[in-house]
Amino acid sequence: MKSDVSIGAAAGADKRSGLTAASGLSHSLKRLLGMRETGLILIILVLFAVMSFASPYFLTWNNMRAMAMAFAVEGIVVVGMTILLISGGIDLSVGSVTALAMVIAGLLFLSGFDPWIASLISIAACTAIGATMGFFVTKVGLHHFIVSLAVMVIARGLCLLGTGGRPLGLYTLPPEFKFIGQGSVGPIPVVIIIFVVVVVVFDFLLRRTTMFRKVFYTGSNEKAAAYSGIRTKKVIFLTTTLSSALCGVAGVIYMARFGSAQPTFGIGMELNVIAAAVIGGASLSGGTGTIFGAILGTVLLSVVSSSLVLLNVSVYWQDIIRGSILLSAVTIDHYINKRRG
Repeated sequence: MKSDVSIGAAAGADKRSGLTAASGLSHSLKRLLGMRETGLILIILVLFAVMSFASPYFLTWNNMRAMAMAFAVEGIVVVGMTILLISGGIDLSVGSVTALAMVIAGLLFLSGFDPWIASLISIAACTAIGATMGFFVTKVGLHHFIVSLAVMVIARGLCLLGTGGRPLGLYTLPPEFKFIGQGSVGPIPVVIIIFVVVVVVFDFLLRRTTMFRKVFYTGSNEKAAAYSGIRTKKVIFLTTTLSSALCGVAGVIYMARFGSAQPTFGIGMELNVIAAAVIGGASLSGGTGTIFGAILGTVLLSVVSSSLVLLNVSVYWQDIIRGSILLSAVTIDHYINKRRG
């Protein structure tokens, strides 16, 4: 009799254990399917499948490489923008500051500076621009939107003033410098390697370090974060500075890639960068977002752009489509935040 009871108890325990495991698996599956990143990956895969039939050139090595090169450098700027958006800020000057980085480094090189020294000075100048914006936001009390809009115009004006509105031909750049923009390690372009390093480092910092976790707390509720002892003004200042510094890095890579400094480069870049971050889950209200999601947003936009070009869609329609994608992403973000509230 005791044996029968023991067997029954064991069977019941096994059944409960099995139900618990099944429930846990079901919960994990629902959570995975509910993630923004999972949805983006599925959309990208669907686009790949459709375009593989729509164009014989889409899945070629040259097109894949061109897409990767296109989103890699811009993706570095997206990383900075994502972190800034999470903290509750925004930067409309990223395109102009990236162009200014190219122009500063280009002018210094033509003046006789070593290209590496010129690049470091250029990145430092962009970092100083970010720090200046951070000062006006945190100390003066102006909104990120207004400050970055003003800097966007000023930086573009400086680009045109310094070059006379003409591209700077940097034909004598040494091969070792051009290597960072044009070289490859085996089949992998150096640009992709730099991009991956930046993404992995900042994704780790954002997920694992206490310092970067403060970015989420600041963006979610700045007053509550301040009451808990977080120096929110410092967080906002540093994220604003970081965004511009990464623009400087991107500008130097673009200069090495093109072998020139173009004062009109980056017009409209802020649209692509903000769209990629928001599509990837970064909220314009602050407090949410991931580097991985933002990069998936960048990949999605790159795939869409490549697809439109291969399908011979007019450039004007391409702008309309990209703007519509951004509007849709912002609308969805607003709806999600409204439901949370």
